[in-house]
Amino acid sequence: MLGLLLAATMLAGCSMGVEPPAENESPPPKAGAEGGTLVVARMSDATNLDPHFISTINAASVVHQKVYEGLVKRDANMVIAPQLALSWRQVNDLVWEFKLRQGVFFHDGTPFDAAAVKKTLDRVMDPKTASPRAAMFDKIKEVKIIDPYTVQFLLEKPFAPLLSILASHEGSIISPKAIDEYGRELSAHPVGTGPFLFRSWEPGRQIVLDKNPHYWGDQPKLDRVVFRVVFRVVADDTKRIALVENGEAHVAESIPVQDIERLSASNRLRVYRSEALGTEFIGFNVAAGPLRDLRVRQAISSAIETGAIIKGVYNNVGTQANSPLGPKVFGYSPSVKSYPYDLNKARELLAKAGYPNGFSIRMLTYDRNDRVMVAQVIRSQLKGIGIDARLEVVSYADFVTQIEKTRTHEIFVSGWGNATGDADYNQYNLFHTQGGGAGNSFQYSNPELDRLLDAGRVETDPAKRLAIYAKAQELELRDALLVPIRNLENLAVISTDIQGFSISPAGYLMLDQVSLQK
Repeated sequence: MLGLLLAATMLAGCSMGVEPPAENESPPPKAGAEGGTLVVARMSDATNLDPHFISTINAASVVHQKVYEGLVKRDANMVIAPQLALSWRQVNDLVWEFKLRQGVFFHDGTPFDAAAVKKTLDRVMDPKTASPRAAMFDKIKEVKIIDPYTVQFLLEKPFAPLLSILASHEGSIISPKAIDEYGRELSAHPVGTGPFLFRSWEPGRQIVLDKNPHYWGDQPKLDRVVFRVVFRVVADDTKRIALVENGEAHVAESIPVQDIERLSASNRLRVYRSEALGTEFIGFNVAAGPLRDLRVRQAISSAIETGAIIKGVYNNVGTQANSPLGPKVFGYSPSVKSYPYDLNKARELLAKAGYPNGFSIRMLTYDRNDRVMVAQVIRSQLKGIGIDARLEVVSYADFVTQIEKTRTHEIFVSGWGNATGDADYNQYNLFHTQGGGAGNSFQYSNPELDRLLDAGRVETDPAKRLAIYAKAQELELRDALLVPIRNLENLAVISTDIQGFSISPAGYLMLDQVSLQK
């Protein structure tokens, strides 16, 4: 789940000392304004490359708009634009019709047509597939083929977020041949229509994409994209930056916020910054121990000074968050507020809850330097009200497993990106009793909130949708499910040898316009 969000990773430190590339790794290009190999050094590997099972923007960014494409896409201004669909219309509240692009082929030679669209959507909606993304399509009753290049989505109820979901990685159209051939192993064999072909994946090391010479659209300027993966937290931070400094990589995701000024002064690299849709927060598993009591969650919320975290940990990168939604997400409410910082109120609430001397609790995060530092600050702040927050730092994979599957977490330091720009993406996945599934790491269930989130999905009037999501955010903060920390920025270190690199507000790496200057 954590993507998402997870695309805006902040790192710390800098040194030299870089491991040489493995024998089968592709080196950076020697020359040429177009072509060559782009090397992207990343903090962590993808966990899944199957669009129907991807749960993080970190993973989705590898294949979205590279290997896979959707019927529609977001343009640079986040406006819905045509992609595999040339046009679309809403026949009525319950019927959407898409006219498809002709002459497009999947990477395995299979033609793209209405049957491929139906096969893809039927797969994600099939209960036997058990896709964690199925809830995003649960308003679609049937995908109907009108002719080879016309398809209709027949809905059970109006579904306002439909286009935004189709434009995200969940809306990727998959080769029907690959679906039949690979089944649940599709993650290791991505086959789409995009400008890059999947070549190889060495788990924990690198993913390689090659340029698709038969791409239907404008050809990317690169021959190959390599996502080089480096682990080991502190060492990895320094090595990732050093790869760019030494000319062995072109992009490092991302950078130590404390070193922005120093890195910006370098003549060998540039600091990339752009606005992101995601937020970071301190979350509570409301089904765990003392956190079952609302007064305990309110007390912890009142004891955390988020302004100090933004200044001290993030070097004022990003802005103060007041909601689980970022300001650029449709549905965001500027009027909702978390509990104000008030230690006396926090102690009073703890006493009323039966914990006048505090208690011990586990605080979970993963081995990303800034998240660890946030957790350390929170641990220090909670000591002021007698709470001993025992910090546990695990790998990213273990973190996801604990909060999505085993549910053994209590307090967790995390975040959530937004792949669609619509409130439904965060709200339904994070907080709905049924729809949230694995994403509902708060273990929160409230019929009132469920009704609001269901209503937000079917309401087509934008003003009414805004009012619905404002009420939903008020309820989430009233019940102290989380403490919003900050609205994210996308950050990366970029070699001066490349042009055209960007990260979308949703957190996807956009590589189709990248060119190498030497």
